[in-house]
Amino acid sequence: MPPPTRAGSAAHARMTAARPGPMRGTTQTDARSGEVSTLAGRRVAVVGLQRSNAAVVRYLRRQGAQVEAYDRKVSEELGPYAADLPPGAPLFAGPDYLERLHERLDGLAAIFVTPGMRKDLPVLAAGAAAGAELWTEAAYVLQIAACPVVGITGSAGKTTTTTLVGEAVRRWRPGSLVGGNIGVPLIDRLDEVPPGAWLVMELSSFQLELARRAPNVAALLNVRENHLDVHGSYAAYVDAKRNIYRRQVTGDWAVFGVDDPEAAALGREAPAGRLCFSGKGPVEVGVGVEDGLLRWYPPHAWRVHSEGGGSGGPHPYPRAARLLPVRRMPVPGAHNLQNAAAAAAVAMAAGVPPAIVAGTIASFRGVEHRLEVVREWRGARFVNDSIATTPDRTLAALETFAGSPVVLLAGGYDKGIPFDELGARLAQAAERVILFGSTADLLARAVAAGAGGGTPRVERVRDLAAAVAAALDGLQPGAVVLLSPACASYDQFRDFEERGRCFKALVASLPE
Repeated sequence: MPPPTRAGSAAHARMTAARPGPMRGTTQTDARSGEVSTLAGRRVAVVGLQRSNAAVVRYLRRQGAQVEAYDRKVSEELGPYAADLPPGAPLFAGPDYLERLHERLDGLAAIFVTPGMRKDLPVLAAGAAAGAELWTEAAYVLQIAACPVVGITGSAGKTTTTTLVGEAVRRWRPGSLVGGNIGVPLIDRLDEVPPGAWLVMELSSFQLELARRAPNVAALLNVRENHLDVHGSYAAYVDAKRNIYRRQVTGDWAVFGVDDPEAAALGREAPAGRLCFSGKGPVEVGVGVEDGLLRWYPPHAWRVHSEGGGSGGPHPYPRAARLLPVRRMPVPGAHNLQNAAAAAAVAMAAGVPPAIVAGTIASFRGVEHRLEVVREWRGARFVNDSIATTPDRTLAALETFAGSPVVLLAGGYDKGIPFDELGARLAQAAERVILFGSTADLLARAVAAGAGGGTPRVERVRDLAAAVAAALDGLQPGAVVLLSPACASYDQFRDFEERGRCFKALVASLPE
């Protein structure tokens, strides 16, 4: 489905003092005409009453749609999510919820699915064939937002990058909102966006699968194997990521990480203007590192052309700029330098002044659950990196603490990603490895297979509490106890945040 024509471009938005407020009223794109029609008074199914879809329910309720809800949990387990439903709205809860949805497909105008739900389920294909449009909350926000949007995706680093960009944009355009895969669902707050403000969205592959409109400024940080249990294949996962830029139009900008081969290759597909970032060296256009400085390398002659012939349009900062010395970055680690370069390139693409970009990075103190130093206890540091739900993220964490004795706490839910490279690295980078959760045996075998000349001490324990207790045995001053699980949390926790909070509480309870 082609996206609706935009009234203006990102470049135009940057140079216009005021923008019209967000569109009011619930809308649906007509697949035949591309026009926008209302969902008011029409039947809409919401499948999965979790955080983002609970916001969808509230939004649809305000707009007068006929909402009906479906969830695997029984109604008693849904609690406040069910309470948000309009009075008398049908709720089909329990293990047969998809069968009930299939029985009621005729006449549905739209189906909103929870982001992590497989989009290739037969019931959803049948719903689309019956005329219902399929959406996630984030994809719908992209469709109806009347203000300019920044969208950021990647297999790693997107939350830190989004947080940095969001702070820079809010300093530049007060009233701008940050959300999507972090923070609050934005569909609940579109009416709060003042003229001239932006939306800054972290977008997961799940949220992008159903997107039919691209952000004005889109960033693809990196691409590595992830979520294969839901997408089914790496090719399907990559294709979902492409939606961040594939429908951009003239005047839009796409930002790609050139240090990541997959992202750099995908960057050549961008239909609009293209910028790059690197945490290792200079770039042709965008943000890179040179002589110990984070630098802005402007588009040549105010304009960047993609290989496909698209144009990013005029850019408001055509001159090279020194943003800040790398040594002034308060958060350590090569991956955080990557995040800072990415955030600077994205913010500059949106039109944020260089001084604001530099000031935001210089004052940044990190994000919870991302290499968060929780406590120094008897000379050892306890670090919460619960966000590390893939081996790549744990590898990055190990690099940050290279040279220190590392006691790694790892394990959790199996997403189907190989641990071979991590196992080989742990044999050299960790003094001890304490494993818990469903993947403990898989990780132990990977460490043994990659050990080569030296094998760290590997222990298996029941859960995270037991892992923290085991880490205390023989712990020496100068050591780093690093929770960087390399796995999702779903076998023992609701999400990585709950896992991180549990770790912090366990560490806080240690006696002085």
